[in-house]
Amino acid sequence: MSGSEAKISLRVYPNATRNELVGLADGVWQVKISAPPVKGKANKELIAFLSQLLGVSQSTLTLLKGHTTRNKVVAIEGLSQEEVTKRLS
Repeated sequence: MSGSEAKISLRVYPNATRNELVGLADGVWQVKISAPPVKGKANKELIAFLSQLLGVSQSTLTLLKGHTTRNKVVAIEGLSQEEVTKRLS
């Protein structure tokens, strides 16, 4: 792995009216995703939305935990923890 990797904790709310970053609560980012939680659609949408917010390609994002739950952990390759927090704030 070249460079840094940041990890963020997320609480995802699927079936929202639109994709939206709600905010940070207790160190967990609250994210609304418009896709339904069916066959990984919400996870795909989440990765696409995060890559757009962070300005990185989708291939640098990895869903580490929470493939079937609302609580997820995503790794972002090439960005520091501070950089990720700054870009999401």
